Amino acid sequence: MTARAFAHAIVTCDTLAGKRVVPGEFELVDREPPLVLTTPGRPANLAITDGRGTRVPPLAGIRDPAQRARILHAFANHELQAIELFAWALLAFPDAPVGFRRGLLAILADEQRHLTLYLERLAAHGVAFGDHPVTGHFWNKLDHFATPIAFACAMGLTFENANLDFALETARAARAVGDGLTADVLERVHEDEIAHVHFGWVWMRRLAGETTDPYETYVANTKFPLGARRAIGATFDRASRERAGLTDAFIDALAAARRES
Repeated sequence: MTARAFAHAIVTCDTLAGKRVVPGEFELVDREPPLVLTTPGRPANLAITDGRGTRVPPLAGIRDPAQRARILHAFANHELQAIELFAWALLAFPDAPVGFRRGLLAILADEQRHLTLYLERLAAHGVAFGDHPVTGHFWNKLDHFATPIAFACAMGLTFENANLDFALETARAARAVGDGLTADVLERVHEDEIAHVHFGWVWMRRLAGETTDPYETYVANTKFPLGARRAIGATFDRASRERAGLTDAFIDALAAARRES
C-alpha cells in the first residue's frame, strides 16, 4: 500500500475501526496530482453536525462525571479530526518534502493512540464515542490549510500549540477532583503535543527559509480567526513551548497576544 492509498482510506472510510488502522512502512513519494477532499467519511453516530447540541461544558464541569465525559468526548472528536486531517494533508500535498510527509504519518499515528486513550476513559465513564453529537471544528478550517506551510502553522502552531495549555489545564482539574487516570491520559497527550508543535515549528521555518522572522512568517501564513490568540489557553505554559524549540521572541509574541485577548 502507498501512503496515498492509506491516507485516502483513513479519510473516506465510514467506520471508526477504519480510522484507527495504523500506518505501515509506505512509499512516501507521490507523483499523482493533489487530491483535496472536502468531507470525511463517518459512521452515522459520528456524522459532523452544525454545532447545535455540541456545546462542551466549561472546565469547572469536570467535577461532575457526566460533564467530564462530555469534555472527554469533545477531546476524542478533536483526535478523530486530527487523524483525518493529517491523512488529508498527505493527499493534498503530494509534492511536499518526504520528511514533511513522514512527519504527517508519525503524528497521525500519535493521534490514533490519543483517540484510543480517550475512548478508554469514555468507557470508564459509561459513555461510547458517538453518544453525543460532534462538530467539524477542524474540518471547517480547510481554507486555512492551502499550503504545507499554512497547514504547519494552523495545525502545529495554532491548534496543537493551544493544546499545550488546554491539556495541562484539564489534567490539573481532573486530578483535583480525584480522577488521576484521566489526568494521566491528558499528561501523555500533552507530552506528544510538544513534539507536534516542534514539527510545525521546524517545517514552518524550513518551508519559509531559515532567515525569515518566525513570528512574521506565522502571521503571514495564518488568517482570522486563527492566529496567536487561538494558539494559547487560559493559562500559558512557557516551558513546554521552550521544549518544543520555539524561540524566546516567538513565545513572547504569543504571551503578548494572550495579554491583549
